[in-house]
Amino acid sequence: MREGFSDVEWLARTRAEGDVEAWLAWVPYARRIGVSAIPDPHADGLLYRLAPSEGNVGNVLLPALHGGVVAAFMETAATLDLMLATRIPRLPHIVDFSIDYLRTARVAPTHARCRLLREGRRMANVRVCAWQEDEAVPVATARLHFVLADPLTTGEVDA
Repeated sequence: MREGFSDVEWLARTRAEGDVEAWLAWVPYARRIGVSAIPDPHADGLLYRLAPSEGNVGNVLLPALHGGVVAAFMETAATLDLMLATRIPRLPHIVDFSIDYLRTARVAPTHARCRLLREGRRMANVRVCAWQEDEAVPVATARLHFVLADPLTTGEVDA
């Protein structure tokens, strides 16, 4: 059987190693739109990057990134960041996703930084800020609420 998100040992090992690239390899859409992650040079955790790509353009006249691509990028960043930040290895499942588009996201490198606001026994809240040239001038912000899977199986949601 191929290793992956349903394999508790694989999840624990890749998490301990901080191997987000292994996780991104399991998310075809993240690979398709060009999501990557590097250690954050200015803080603990990771800095996420969305590479500029003509396939991500929503408005060819500006040109600007498609809002769905920006949202998918931020959702992916929040999910992966939460998987690294939880006290024990668990898979998060999105309950609610609220995004504020603040300005046009041009076809340029886009970055995101996540902040875990709260991790409870069953729920977690994450905030994401995405920007292009200057972090003080975000293109979008988002809040995500997750239900956390049972830590023993990682696939089942704890009711």
